[in-house]
Amino acid sequence: MLWSLIKIVVFVVLVAAATLGAGYLLEMDGGVRIAFGGIEFSLTPLSAVIAFLVLLLSLWLLLKLAALAVAILKFLNGDETALSRYFDRNRERKGYQALTDGMMALASGEPRVAMHKAARAERYLAQPNLTNLLTAQAAEMAGDSKKAQEVYKRLLKDDKTRFVGVRGIMKQKLSQGDTDTARKLAEKAIALKPKHEETQDTLLQLQAQARDWSGARGTLNLKLKNGTLPRDVHKRRDAVLALSEAKTILTEGNSIEAMEEAIEANRLSPDLVPAAALAARGLIEKQQLRKAAKILKKAWAVHPHPDLATAFAAIHPDETAAERLKRFRPLLHLVPDHREAKLLEAELQIAAEDFPAARRALGDLVEHDPDSRALTIMAAVARGEGASDTVVKGWLARALNAPRGPQWVCDKCHNIHHEWVPVCENCGAFDTLVWQSPPESEIASASSMAMLPLIVGSLEDKSGETESDQADLVEDAEILDPAADDDTVAEAADRPGEDAEK
Repeated sequence: MLWSLIKIVVFVVLVAAATLGAGYLLEMDGGVRIAFGGIEFSLTPLSAVIAFLVLLLSLWLLLKLAALAVAILKFLNGDETALSRYFDRNRERKGYQALTDGMMALASGEPRVAMHKAARAERYLAQPNLTNLLTAQAAEMAGDSKKAQEVYKRLLKDDKTRFVGVRGIMKQKLSQGDTDTARKLAEKAIALKPKHEETQDTLLQLQAQARDWSGARGTLNLKLKNGTLPRDVHKRRDAVLALSEAKTILTEGNSIEAMEEAIEANRLSPDLVPAAALAARGLIEKQQLRKAAKILKKAWAVHPHPDLATAFAAIHPDETAAERLKRFRPLLHLVPDHREAKLLEAELQIAAEDFPAARRALGDLVEHDPDSRALTIMAAVARGEGASDTVVKGWLARALNAPRGPQWVCDKCHNIHHEWVPVCENCGAFDTLVWQSPPESEIASASSMAMLPLIVGSLEDKSGETESDQADLVEDAEILDPAADDDTVAEAADRPGEDAEK
């Protein structure tokens, strides 16, 4: 409305200015005298202005006629499109101007204006390859998904624009949550343009979310082949996919093939903790204990983790606490200053009932880097040294409110996972889980402090405790996990070192 009013005001001002100018010329004295070849013309000021305008118009017509004559000569010389280009030149100028205005409107966030300009450009140019994409993007920005899909389907009819059409519909399906259809469209888009990096990433993500590990590995190899993925990153992600495939095969009951895939994953990425643990367990089942220990030591030297210690304990599950401590010494000496090594040694010393050594193994972790696991180990040490129930429960109370310590955390959305998975359960990102402390403190649970029972394993029963001691241990277990069922609590009462941790 305001723009229309402005145009009306400008038109009135121009008419008024032209009227005043004409009146001024009529009132002027004198004129213009033109002498040429003995012929003399005398013109009034108004006539002189009109004559000048007619001269300009004549010159413009002369140039147009000259261009038409040139086009006719080219046509006569065999250029069949010379005349059509001459008459279409003005339409092309208007069409390209409308196309330019549409692109500027789209970049400025004016989708409706962009759609209008695209339609105008289509009328002048009659080249849908240039205007359909602009129309589709403008429709998407305006929220008109139906219009955008119609345009993308038109793009599918031309070989030159088929990839753009497939990719556009794929993005629409992704925004609608139809990942199955989007994955199929991504596969078609990759077939049309294998080197398109964005589509490669989209297809890899969708295949991982769909648990299509074999297809994902093929896409990963395609990225490596086309140079869109560094080789070291490829090896890491290929290991993740091989491990995921191994877990899937294992759930189907084929343990031999699963072990082979796990060993392959460990070969590709020796520091991938879940792969090393799964490969080691497969070798343990085949009684290849030295190979299993070698794999676990190599992974532990790079990335100490409780799962590696648990698998290392499973190599000889029936050994005594003293034998286990002796066997773990080489593993602990690989990274003696690492936090996980200190906690593991403390747990082993508790299992061997050497509580002063367990306290020394903890060092200053309780003072400078306390978490629920370190504090529950300290509670077990205090109980083993004969401290009062008040002291033990004080440690357990601190453990209840302390941070849980390192966990599997997605470095993209910071979602916490109880176990490693290849795809984040919250944001769907692939290979983003990192073993680290969460950004926010979490309340500890008994399941996060179950390291000691796994390390101790099936050790000999400790029968020297009184019934009152066992009752106190049951009460401590209930403090840490009020939701624990009766069987869990009863089992904790039978294992004092385990119960002190829980």
